Amino acid sequence: MSDQPANISNAFLTFRDEAPQQAQAWGELVQKLGQASALDGKTRSLAYLAVLAVLRLESGIPFHVTAAKQQGASREEVISAVLVGLPAAGHSVTQMLPAAIAAYDAG
Repeated sequence: MSDQPANISNAFLTFRDEAPQQAQAWGELVQKLGQASALDGKTRSLAYLAVLAVLRLESGIPFHVTAAKQQGASREEVISAVLVGLPAAGHSVTQMLPAAIAAYDAG
């Protein structure tokens, strides 16, 4: 799919294309959860990056780094968000740094 943004993972594109009803329901849930959040968009995006890093879900990092950047997050804030879980989750979060930095610098 050459018309797809490069920062959306193949897994998510497959989910969207092969299970469109579930993907639509998921999208609606995510949107409603965002609306219900007391956090502003930038903070929510940075917090989400921290969760992705702790769970080591690298495929979602580029998309969510782009979202954070669009919400006004600086490169340093993105790096800090990835590393926020370091005390609790350990050094494994650093494995997400290359993907996060590459996504930030690419956009």
